Amino acid sequence: MKAAETDPTLEQLVASLGDCLTSESARRLIALKADAKLQSRVDDFAERHSRGLLTGEEQAEYGRYVSFSTFVAILKSKARQLLANSSSE
Repeated sequence: MKAAETDPTLEQLVASLGDCLTSESARRLIALKADAKLQSRVDDFAERHSRGLLTGEEQAEYGRYVSFSTFVAILKSKARQLLANSSSE
């Protein structure tokens, strides 16, 4: 399987934000979760998306959630790396 290509602009932005993390901010970022109402909405969109039942507007909104979620997941990965590196020093 071919590796997914990463947008260089996104990589640069994530690297810059990752450089701003402290151990405390990294821990807080890792603990960050959507509130129950938002998570329920996203779960509903995901379910209906898999069945092809989203309207065009809902599809666009769901796409934004997926993009934001991916961005946050990448930042959380950077935070975990920072904490792993700081604990091994």
